[in-house]
Amino acid sequence: MQRIAAMGWDELQAAVADCRDCRLCEQRKQAVLGVGDVEADWLFVGEGPGAEEDERGEPFVGQAGKLLDAMLAAIDLQRGRKVYIGNAVKCRPPGNRTPEAAETAACFPYLQRQIELIRPKLIVALGKPAAETLLDAEVKVGASRGRLFDYRGIPLIVTYHPAYLLRTLPDKAKAWEDLCFARATMNKLAGA
Repeated sequence: MQRIAAMGWDELQAAVADCRDCRLCEQRKQAVLGVGDVEADWLFVGEGPGAEEDERGEPFVGQAGKLLDAMLAAIDLQRGRKVYIGNAVKCRPPGNRTPEAAETAACFPYLQRQIELIRPKLIVALGKPAAETLLDAEVKVGASRGRLFDYRGIPLIVTYHPAYLLRTLPDKAKAWEDLCFARATMNKLAGA
């Protein structure tokens, strides 16, 4: 993992594309590193690519991606403008299942390096797998909302994954509260 810690963006992209560290690589069409501003203030981390993401090579491009874009717009953000979007795992889990612990562990050095290169001011973990990967602890999203966590000195907020919100409409209001909390947190960090 020492080799990953020294990589720049091009090397990281190539390493992820060639990765064979877990079985997720066996069925993927392509690995999905992430998308956005590589000097972003905001980092949104999801679970892993779905079928459309695997096809197109970009995270959050399906219905959940449309919802995420709407969520960003609601707090005056836009994909690619001071925003980077990535995932805990870079290859699609079969049947869009939740990534297993060994799979997130295999991918974590890549995510770690992305965070080191981006140096975001705030991380938003979208859903339980992303939060658990980043915090290295068991997380219950409902109990973690509205609190600031710490990822190596970077404030981290936990909220629901957009795919979950598409299935559980009543929790959209809670996600809105989380986005408002994230915006207020960023304003404090920026000294506004």
